[in-house]
Amino acid sequence: MNQVNQHAVVFAYHDVGVYCLQALLDAGMHIDLVITHEDDPNENIWFGSVAKLCQENHIPYEIVERDQLLKLLPRLIALSPDYIFSFYYRFMIPVELLKVPKLAALNMHGSLLPKYRGRAPVNWAVLHGEVETGATLHVMEAKPDAGDIVDQIAVSIEIHETAHDVFNKVSNAAKRVIERVLPKLMKGEIPRSPNDLSRGNYYGGRKPEDGRIDWSQPAITIYNLIRAVAPPYPGAFTEFQGRVWILSKSSLPLIIETDLSPQVAQILKKSTPGLHLVDNRYFGLCGDGKVLELLSVEVQ
Repeated sequence: MNQVNQHAVVFAYHDVGVYCLQALLDAGMHIDLVITHEDDPNENIWFGSVAKLCQENHIPYEIVERDQLLKLLPRLIALSPDYIFSFYYRFMIPVELLKVPKLAALNMHGSLLPKYRGRAPVNWAVLHGEVETGATLHVMEAKPDAGDIVDQIAVSIEIHETAHDVFNKVSNAAKRVIERVLPKLMKGEIPRSPNDLSRGNYYGGRKPEDGRIDWSQPAITIYNLIRAVAPPYPGAFTEFQGRVWILSKSSLPLIIETDLSPQVAQILKKSTPGLHLVDNRYFGLCGDGKVLELLSVEVQ
């Protein structure tokens, strides 16, 4: 199949959408239509704009609400694309649309499938203390993140990195995945390997309330929560002195007897788990008796 004849409809948003859409354009894929999201006025918009990229490249695009997606079916049938791509698109694409492309409907997911299927995969990976994640291009089916794997690239998660740091790495890995597999896709060839769902789990979306700190938990668990939801995400939080405090950065877990001064150690040994102000420094005493020094705090 001649690669100049490859046409696609793309559902895209966020940096992953920008990077992967640009990779399609660079490879010569003809983009018939892009579907993207309206920015949420309540969300911190720190990422690139798919709509802006479409405007700059004169690509037709539309913003379609979740309950309006099925109305795209006649238009997609008329376009008869070879591929549908989904790059960080936040709505489930109806199965009726996934059946339209002549070759395949492919989604880019921000984990090493089959691990961390579902929502917020980068945040969940950091929260669980993973040392590796990645980006996976896979075939879309009715069940989310369940189709065959086309290609994937791993990235490391360093112990000091926040979810934002890791997301940037995953976004770049997604671009490399697309660039690596595009020569085959442009020929109509779709590599496929099994996506063994028994080797991973499905995770739901995360809400700001999920950032509430439970100081009875071990220090490493709280440390991972803080970096998993650090800005630009809503942040981990706790109540202290009658107000809500956002905790954006902390030290690694500290041992009271060896890592703290005698004066600080003496006070914390007599304290209950929670946030404490000692010698003009903020410390979190955790359920396992270890301590986090809070390096970035903001009172609301």
